[in-house]
Amino acid sequence: MIAKLKGKIEYVRDNYAVVDVHGVGYKVYLSAYTFGKVAGMQEINLFIHTYVREDTLALYGFLAFEELEMFELLISISGIGPKAATGILSIATPKTIKTAILNEDPSILTKVSGIGKKTAERVILELKNKVADISTGEKEKVAIDSDAIEALVSMGYTNSEARDALKSVPNDVKDVGQRVKQALRNMGKR
Repeated sequence: MIAKLKGKIEYVRDNYAVVDVHGVGYKVYLSAYTFGKVAGMQEINLFIHTYVREDTLALYGFLAFEELEMFELLISISGIGPKAATGILSIATPKTIKTAILNEDPSILTKVSGIGKKTAERVILELKNKVADISTGEKEKVAIDSDAIEALVSMGYTNSEARDALKSVPNDVKDVGQRVKQALRNMGKR
């Protein structure tokens, strides 16, 4: 079982990268968020989930261990496969997903193609106890950032650009509108 890969990026395509590790090329599927991060990199260090089924052997890679954990939680649910799980991780951070689950809010999950309201509700039901370790303060910040990301995406920015811009907004800015304004200022400085 492959759990981690460190090597040179040979090339990237629509939803995967080929990572050269000592002369062996591994095809690693990525979420859109991770894909956006690795696009300009030469070397990469990925946490890997090795997905094995009767007719499939695939590698899914993540820059953060937290993303890998969320991916594995998501695919543990009947009806959620790797494609749907990477889709969920492409539109929201693991913390945002955890907050949505704890707040019993299926709206983030239903934004992914192939996940309807019933499936989203089942995800929430099955994972609620497993993700209950987020503090109340983190819940509020993640919920606010989720709204801010949605606002920035509606303005034409990608999820990745919105997340990166919000990282530099001070945590004491609690208002969604103010966080969006600050994020837009940060993007204008680049």
